Amino acid sequence: MSSLSDQVLQRIEQVVGQAGLVRDPELMHSYLTDWRNAYQGQAALVVRPATTEEVAEVVRICHDAQVALVPQGGNTGLCGGSIPDASGSQVVLSLTRMKRIREIDLANETITVEAGVILQQLQDAASQAGRLFPLSLGAEGSCTVGGNLATNAGGTAVLRYGNMRELTLGLEVVLPDGRVWNGLRGLRKDNTGYDLKHLFIGSEGTLGIITAAVLKLFPATHSTATAWVALPSPQAAVDLIGHIRSLCADRLTGFEMMSRQSLDFVLDHVAGCNDPLETKHPWYALIELRDTVPDAPLTLLLENGLAHAFERGWVIDAVLANSQARAAALWALREGISEAQNHEGPSLKHDISVPVSRIPEFIERTDKALQQDFPGVRIVSYGHMGDGNLHYNISKPIGDEDASFKAREQAITQAIYRMTSAFNGSISAEHGLGQAKPDAAVHFKDPLEIELMRAIKRTLDPAGLMNPGKVFTAGLGVTQSAAAGFPVG
Repeated sequence: MSSLSDQVLQRIEQVVGQAGLVRDPELMHSYLTDWRNAYQGQAALVVRPATTEEVAEVVRICHDAQVALVPQGGNTGLCGGSIPDASGSQVVLSLTRMKRIREIDLANETITVEAGVILQQLQDAASQAGRLFPLSLGAEGSCTVGGNLATNAGGTAVLRYGNMRELTLGLEVVLPDGRVWNGLRGLRKDNTGYDLKHLFIGSEGTLGIITAAVLKLFPATHSTATAWVALPSPQAAVDLIGHIRSLCADRLTGFEMMSRQSLDFVLDHVAGCNDPLETKHPWYALIELRDTVPDAPLTLLLENGLAHAFERGWVIDAVLANSQARAAALWALREGISEAQNHEGPSLKHDISVPVSRIPEFIERTDKALQQDFPGVRIVSYGHMGDGNLHYNISKPIGDEDASFKAREQAITQAIYRMTSAFNGSISAEHGLGQAKPDAAVHFKDPLEIELMRAIKRTLDPAGLMNPGKVFTAGLGVTQSAAAGFPVG
């Protein structure tokens, strides 16, 4: 089970105690596979430190023994970034015991939390203090702040508040050699050199282990208006979001777009969900306005905006939520898509981004290309329209054998990534690269950008012990043969 020496095991146990070790194979299982069972690995040990000092000491021990570490938060990722490899020689370092909220500074509008704090607990703590922490996503009941930072999480409110990078003022990080960088400064202005926190946000644990963060708080919102809108096309969504944004400014906090196929999967597989409209339509938008002013006339504002959109042909039908429960039911339709798709058998999840203005053309051209080359595949398009992030997912054709679909997975993904690149987009908007996309990233990113990223990795982690095989394949790079799976064309 374990390839660690007895001496290393003893030293780690002395640091974290029995409560901080998981060695039983059955108990280790949940740390070694992701929630979709798409990635599985083996580990010599799972370590659960309770403090930054314990994390630092464990990292030092593993650094001295040349043992690779795999940092892990809530293990809710979609790219296998927190799953160890199959060697059984790596140590999983889970941060779930580090769940203290260290400080709330209302005058500075900040909250300092440890990496193991669940996102929903952070949201609740902010709410209890009369503030808002706006990051919101489907896994908020189980994902952790550390994971959100490691993947630069986005979610549904990026349109108004930005992603995790924009929400972060300071970090505490354990470096690959065990030193601790204390960058927990709640400053909005600090021009004293390189802003090092941005190296670690989005680095997926490959440069160091984030143990705590100073995050921004915002005024709590007290008024909400939510609408479910039927659209004739993605172009109508682009036109509509531009109109609503010009009318409502930063009151517009959410604008989600989804295809009919996406909704059908939710209606088929998620209990308690119902179609808000009597007639089926090809596309939908979920729009939400929020205001800090109690009883702000948001419903009237949204109704006026939609009335204009009806006249322009951008909207076919719409329903406005008349209660919080109704609004929650509408959001459940959007948030249930990813899980619902899993019930349809093997699927391919693509988290891409293109400029908002080019989303309609991207969808039209990519849909056409896939249906021509892979007849019958079911395309599940949905995402955060306001920031250009599209989840362009593929389910197998009805009646197709699982093995037949899986044999075409690489070709389908290559086609989607090539089209994304042609639109000057990104093959990973918010999920990270993990172990799913390093080869593709090397192919589609600028060579100089890859060279600079490798130089940073070599500087901070020259031995390559920090989450190896993620972002870059093992050895800080990728071979020509690996990259050859993503031909230009």
